[in-house]
Amino acid sequence: MAPSFPPLTFSLFLLVLSVSAFSSSVTSSNFADSLADKLIRDLNLSPKHEVNIVPPGTSDTTQNSRLVEKKINLPVLGDSGATVKDLGQHAGFFRLPHSKDARLFYYFFESRNSKDDPVVIWLTGGPGCSSAIALFYENGPFHITKNMSLSWNSFGWDKVSNIIYVDQPVGTGFSYSSAASDIRSNEKGVSDDLYDFLQEFFKAHPNYTNNEFFITGESYAGHYIPAFASRVHQGNKDKEGIPINLKGFAIGNGLTDPAIQYKAYTDFSLDNKIISKSDHDSINKLVPECEKDIKLCATVGNQTCLDAFDACTAIFGAILDVAGNINYYDIRKQCDGGGLCYDFSRVDEFLNLPSVKEALGVHTDYVTCSSIVYNAMQGDWMKDLEVGIPALLEDGVQVLIYAGEYDLICNWLGNSRWVHAMNWSGQKNFTAAPTVPFSVAGAEAGIMQSYGPLTFLKVHNAGHMVPMDQPKPALEMLARWTQGKLATTGKLN
Repeated sequence: MAPSFPPLTFSLFLLVLSVSAFSSSVTSSNFADSLADKLIRDLNLSPKHEVNIVPPGTSDTTQNSRLVEKKINLPVLGDSGATVKDLGQHAGFFRLPHSKDARLFYYFFESRNSKDDPVVIWLTGGPGCSSAIALFYENGPFHITKNMSLSWNSFGWDKVSNIIYVDQPVGTGFSYSSAASDIRSNEKGVSDDLYDFLQEFFKAHPNYTNNEFFITGESYAGHYIPAFASRVHQGNKDKEGIPINLKGFAIGNGLTDPAIQYKAYTDFSLDNKIISKSDHDSINKLVPECEKDIKLCATVGNQTCLDAFDACTAIFGAILDVAGNINYYDIRKQCDGGGLCYDFSRVDEFLNLPSVKEALGVHTDYVTCSSIVYNAMQGDWMKDLEVGIPALLEDGVQVLIYAGEYDLICNWLGNSRWVHAMNWSGQKNFTAAPTVPFSVAGAEAGIMQSYGPLTFLKVHNAGHMVPMDQPKPALEMLARWTQGKLATTGKLN
């Protein structure tokens, strides 16, 4: 039976929220103040529960440092090809300069291959879901076993990159603040925070400043990533600080251009026999209202963006009413685990173990997905983030849009349509480019289309979380793309 509450689309994990506590009449401008009490209660952000980010044995003079990092040594089962001692594994907090009292928590894993490999940052969506989900279930160095130990991930992206996972925006994962006003509600706030973090990260790790830098992520990161890439690119142009060697960004099953992507829902659902033709035609009657409100959101903002959220998510809700208990992240499966559709409870249990928290240097509870952050970003949801991508393409920034073919919520069809509709100097050549196989170990793992700095890749036999469903092709994809070899079909050497 389909859920009776409005579907909270485009998150990695759908949260069952209290509608009375989070009325859509709350605007972005007054959201933080109106939810201050709930923020402190839900996320344990009272000043008396603040995290002590000073590593054990460190002088109190570091209390005011912007970035405090410690090397971690988590016991891992099996052979990684390198000992734990040989690999730089770090965790830390960055105190955000443009905030009252906010810290971003992050993990940093040096490459198992070479420190000269690219630096890659991963952003999980939600909005408000921790990047630890990707770390432990998708493309990080480890998987969590049933007995709460760690085993090496043979296809972790740290095999070909130095990779950073950030809990962002503030309020996500271990990131925290004691001030409700530090909760972000738009992409400017999110991207400014991430840019400030990068500046401090490269100050702390100057040996990586010349490495090529790539931004990656999935789901609502389809919003975060273009804004963040633009912020980095502009910072480089304006010579604001340390030059960041930005080479490209990749979005997996993301939400980037809502007007095009919401309109694609019914076509994807019909093509995959989730709904009938009569259902398709009936649900499509909801599309004009969605499109109208998105246009108002772009020009008027504020309440119109929340109206667009309601009008557009109604399309997805109507499909679920027909589809029933389908896993909207992988239509081949049933939804298992309530609103989450997957059971990701191990990461909650593991990261809240006292021994793990001590190893990471944290003293507050881990929050997998924050309803506070989710609701604060609702006014951002229906904004078009495709608009900033053409300028990046024109300046030679490499862009990879990839999507697992069985995901409904951020489906490949909607992503393909906005990529093909994007107006840039290479648009005609891109749309005319042939579709070619993406082959891994002699087998077709997907199909792709490329021209210049832009590539679109549909990944076979994968849902919303491509690195989880197809770990080997996902690793090959990253390696070839960062090496400029993605258009080739041979096996990576």
